[in-house]
Amino acid sequence: MPQVRSPRRGSLQYWPRKRAKHVRIRAWAATPEAKPLGFAGYKVGMTHIIAADNRKFSLTKGEDIFMPVTIIECPPIKVAALVFFRNNLPVGQTFAASLDKELARAISLPKTKEQRAAPAHDDVRLLAYTQPKLTSVKKKPDVFELRIGGPPEERMRYAQEILGKEIRPEDIFKEGQQVDVHAITKGKGFQGTVKRFGVKIMQHKAEKKKRGNANVGSWTPKRVQFTAPMPGKMGYHLRTELNKWIIRLAKPEEINARAGFRGYGLVKNPCLLLKGSTAGAPKRLVKLTNALRPDALVPREAPSVGYIGT
Repeated sequence: MPQVRSPRRGSLQYWPRKRAKHVRIRAWAATPEAKPLGFAGYKVGMTHIIAADNRKFSLTKGEDIFMPVTIIECPPIKVAALVFFRNNLPVGQTFAASLDKELARAISLPKTKEQRAAPAHDDVRLLAYTQPKLTSVKKKPDVFELRIGGPPEERMRYAQEILGKEIRPEDIFKEGQQVDVHAITKGKGFQGTVKRFGVKIMQHKAEKKKRGNANVGSWTPKRVQFTAPMPGKMGYHLRTELNKWIIRLAKPEEINARAGFRGYGLVKNPCLLLKGSTAGAPKRLVKLTNALRPDALVPREAPSVGYIGT
């Protein structure tokens, strides 16, 4: 008889399988110039474009091809404070002189507007927040830290200049660039082992059950291992997708449908068109960073777009 291959059900790469608390970025790609190393926007949905294929080794090079894209609305983000670090530990922060009143819904604002002197530090980061009031999204601002590229002296100079000001997507990204997308996937609720782990459905003569485990482990040790597929909550996990290609920095009038996008509404700010799909539901926060390991086969120039589906 041929050897029967039975791979395990469910990847152990992602563990524990629980709901994410926030979008966490574990690694940043450094840049020689002093500028923020990331940005944040809201997922609108998907559409399609017709673009000229400019990939070097493609069989359809120079021809117009169909390409699915994800729309990320990117209203300007504001810098609320500077966070100072020493030996990778926070030692203090300095808030901007004027802050939006909506920020009080997300964090506790300082009672005094006096700016404290910067403590002894070896690194500085930006405490930025989104402005959902400029979009169709009705939610409180999302607050997060942004690292800055460049040498330490230029980092501090740039941080002091940008404190309390806005950062736009075109200040960080450009068309044709590759980015890493950090987002939280759709929540699926409580699901069984077949949908959650891909366990094989048993035949109709199986005892008592069809969509469950045939067994949950060995006789000894006399306990159920944590690797055994079990029902539970599925989805709403943090995932990072590498090397998403920025096709265009689009204006709202270029992509808006007459009635807006389903589940989102009208786009009111500049947006990024990323090739392919991204994790998450509409209106969900998406963080974008410079690509850690960019794909060498992806062209550095964006393709010319002839049509955008609306």
